[in-house]
Amino acid sequence: MLIDGFGRKVDYLRVSVTERCNFRCQYCMPEKPFSWVPRENLLSYEDLFKFIKVSIDEGIKKVRITGGEPLLRENLDFFIKMIFDYKNDIDLALTTNGFLLSKAALKLKEAGLKRINISLDSLNPATAAKIAQKDVLKSVLEGIQSADEAGLKIKINCVPIKGINDGDILDVLEFCKEKNYVVRFIEFMENHHAKDGAKGLNSNEILSIISEKYPNFKMIPRDTSSPALYYELEDGYQFGIIEPHKDDFCAQCNRIRLTAEGFLIPCLYFEDAMSIKDSIRNNRIDEAVAILKKVLENKPEKNKWSTKDDNEVSTRAFYQTGG
Repeated sequence: MLIDGFGRKVDYLRVSVTERCNFRCQYCMPEKPFSWVPRENLLSYEDLFKFIKVSIDEGIKKVRITGGEPLLRENLDFFIKMIFDYKNDIDLALTTNGFLLSKAALKLKEAGLKRINISLDSLNPATAAKIAQKDVLKSVLEGIQSADEAGLKIKINCVPIKGINDGDILDVLEFCKEKNYVVRFIEFMENHHAKDGAKGLNSNEILSIISEKYPNFKMIPRDTSSPALYYELEDGYQFGIIEPHKDDFCAQCNRIRLTAEGFLIPCLYFEDAMSIKDSIRNNRIDEAVAILKKVLENKPEKNKWSTKDDNEVSTRAFYQTGG
């Protein structure tokens, strides 16, 4: 069992397989050139699997594959199958922007993937293109449909930005309600890599918009380590909001992150990290486990998005950690 310095049980590992992305979303990496880390700098699937395997042995029960955009890395289904074949009851999930998903969904499902989170910030083609800085909506919707047909359990992620897609919140909610997908609206997490001037909607503003059509929703008490707080409409449909600015979910945080270059990150907000690359590449597995436990020992109690100082902005590059 993995326990951090505050007594929290850590059983969730998020693994970024690439920092590359085919979108340039305004809330993430709008100005970053289309480039990539040299292949030799990345851990191979085999090396990533060495760490995942020992992490499972130590108590990890959920593994989520992220990026950048993970589908940009070739043969991702092969990597997922490695994990599934080692422990077929592991909660195996993927986060993607959905652009390349239509041709990959069935292969991923057959490899052992169980759940998938897909970004959908607008159902308006022009708005979606403004956010991602390319024409993306048609391909994303095709990807969502393919994932559904493949039998993957789907969640939709939406980041509302003031003046851009704040008018699309109800449309996204209605789409997900009709399709029976869970949607989670995510408060924009201020970071140095986002577009200058980008402002997100807080949870109260999101709920206010939803209440225009659904005034009688109710909050569901949080009873898990999920970062989302869920609400239920009168017809039973549930949607979530992730509120990093309140940091109340940090008390139950059960996750740790591994980047494609081998850095273990204890908290999404902070830059603190330690590398397991050399240990894993040289098969010093006990040393990698010791580094893992050291990182957990130093895991902070909570993030700092709730700070009242507006100058406190995370320097974390989310495209390296998958959010």
